Amino acid sequence: MFEMELGAVQERFADIVWANEPVPSGELVKICEKELGWKKSTTYTVLRKLCEKGLLQNENGIVTSLIARDDFYSVKSEQIIENSYEGSLPAFIAAFTSRKKLTGDEVKEIQKMIDAFKKRED
Repeated sequence: MFEMELGAVQERFADIVWANEPVPSGELVKICEKELGWKKSTTYTVLRKLCEKGLLQNENGIVTSLIARDDFYSVKSEQIIENSYEGSLPAFIAAFTSRKKLTGDEVKEIQKMIDAFKKRED
């Protein structure tokens, strides 16, 4: 499992890349100017930092991710549960649902996940 700490700005930038990849770096500059109000130099600075961290790559002016969005956020979720709830998913769910009530559809979706997991174990 990889560990990667990103600030909110870096995550937003990564989300833009994931949504548009593969994206030419010049086009990425235009997108970041429009969506984030950034100058060209800011875009390239953040891009360089995320390339150094191993999340993105810029090869021949084409920016792509080295880690898929779903993989990144799955690991991030695991890290939150591990660090904040001593690795206990039930403790996380209890804390989450103590302040936010689940809808009937959410309960059904979670139950489907549990049922699918049980089938894999059998």
